[in-house]
Order: sequence, then C-alpha cells, then structure tokens
Amino acid sequence: MQLRSHGITYDRTLALMTGAVQPEGVELEYVPDWPIPIFRRMFATDEFDAGEMSLGHFIILRARGDERFVGLPVFPSRKFRHDAVFVHVDAGIERPEDLRGRRVGIPDYLHTANFWVRAFLQHDYGVPPEAITWVHGRGEMINLGLPPNVRITDAPDGRDLSDMLEAGEIDAFVSPLKPACFEAGSPRVRRLFANFPEVETDCYRRTGHFPIMHLVVLRRRVYEHDRTVARRLYDAFERAKQSAYALLQTSAFLTSSLPFQVAHVEEARALLGDDAFPYGVARNRHTLGALARYVYEQGMTPREVSVEELFAPELLDT
Repeated sequence: MQLRSHGITYDRTLALMTGAVQPEGVELEYVPDWPIPIFRRMFATDEFDAGEMSLGHFIILRARGDERFVGLPVFPSRKFRHDAVFVHVDAGIERPEDLRGRRVGIPDYLHTANFWVRAFLQHDYGVPPEAITWVHGRGEMINLGLPPNVRITDAPDGRDLSDMLEAGEIDAFVSPLKPACFEAGSPRVRRLFANFPEVETDCYRRTGHFPIMHLVVLRRRVYEHDRTVARRLYDAFERAKQSAYALLQTSAFLTSSLPFQVAHVEEARALLGDDAFPYGVARNRHTLGALARYVYEQGMTPREVSVEELFAPELLDT
C-alpha cells in the first residue's frame, strides 16, 4: 500500500520523513510543509491520504457531522501558549484582567492555540471571550459560526494586525506566530507574560495540560478501504517519536541547535516525565476532554464532543 501524508517537520516525525521508519506494509511518503498550508490543502484537496490537522477544527467538524476524516490519537504538536499574547506598551495592560473591554487582534479565531488562550483567560483570569472585542485578520478555513455574544470586527482592508498593534490601533494581539513588529524589536510592543516559562510551568502543575494543538487524520476512504492502516500508522508515528527521544537524551553531543539541550531535556523530563508528547487515548483523555469542553463553552459547537467520537474505534484502547 502506498500512502501520502502531509505534516510538519518535527524531530519526532523526522524518521517518517526520511523513511527510516515505515508503517508495516505501507510505503509512506511524508511531505513536509507549514501548518496553515497543510490544513488548507487537507480541507480543499484530496491529494493526501493522511496528514496533520488542527484539533480545534477537527472537533468542530465532528460536531457539525463532517465525516471526511478519521482521527488517530497521534499528537505531534503540543505547546503552551502564554507566550502568544502581546500588548501595546501604552495600552495600560499590566495583567491579563486588563484585557477586559479591549480590542485584541487575532489572525484566525478558530486556530486551536486561540481556544487554549481564551480558555486560560476565562478560567484563570475571569476574562471570557465576550468581554473582548476581537479584530479579525484573515479568512477562516471553515465557516466561523460565531455565537451572538462574541464581537468580531474585521481589520481594515490592507491593514496588517502587527502594524495596527505597533500603532496602538489595537491594544493586544493573540497569535501562535510572533507579530512582525515584535520580531523586529519594536519598543512599543511586549509580551503580556514576560515570565511565560514560569507561568506555563505553574499552569501545567495546576491543570495537568500540556496543550494539544494537532492530531493526525486519515481520509475516511483510506480508512474504510483497510481499517488496519489506522493501527499501522499509529505504531509508526510512535516508533519515530521514540527514535527522536533517543537522540535528545544523549549527552555526548548535541542533536539539536539548542546549546543547552542537555539541561533543557533534563528540565522537561523532571516536569513532564519520560514521554512529554504521549500518544494514545488513555494518557490524553484529560486534555482532549478539556479542549472539547472549551470549544463548546466558547460557543463553537452545538454540543460537547466526546473523546470516543474523535478517533478510529480500533485505537480507542491505546
């Protein structure tokens, strides 16, 4: 069987991309790209049999009855998101609570990262989505379908959210990608959480969530043709991840471009354990259920999607 998969280049998927790891009985072509192009091509074309997908989008699709994709409990992308909130220095925003009543830029409202940001703003700081006026930067990949109590206005034609933040036309900006003005060192922009590593560590200790961003999905036609491929792909992704861990854990030389890799790995293992990126349903049920609840709580699904609805039945025992 030949399959094409579309995904991001991570250390934990590199062995799949190079062919060093192959699913049993499958000749897999792993085509690398960046997240937004990957998601758009998965939604708009039929050129890939499998690929990464935003977990927030997938939950919304499932709640809306869209059955084009079958989920695998493989989560190649996870990230804490307190570092993704930026503010204009003259906006008077010193604490997260100060975002109430403000104009906050957001490139796309349905990005999984933004569900997690809105969740911690609401649950940790008492600022629900409806307390903010959101300034939308680009078109969504699926129909937005906002609840009536959430206010979104589009950025003016031709205006970039980064430029608007630097000019003080919006008070804050939420995005997985750092705004260009911040990257350029603008003195008018700073992170809301200057000590974000400490805040994220505390959040993990309180909640147990290392936020999941993406999962791997199969086209339903591929899955229905041979349901054993779901398990075979899952096992291959796990083997590729373990090969990456083995490289990271060596102290004889640096396998990444991080000068303090050894210290970083030891610190991460002390906090997150030996498997910081666990796959499978059982070890991720707590975090998967939380995100499904947040998506529903934020008015983007008509009901709360269960964990069992998201994945191939053959993998619910993982």
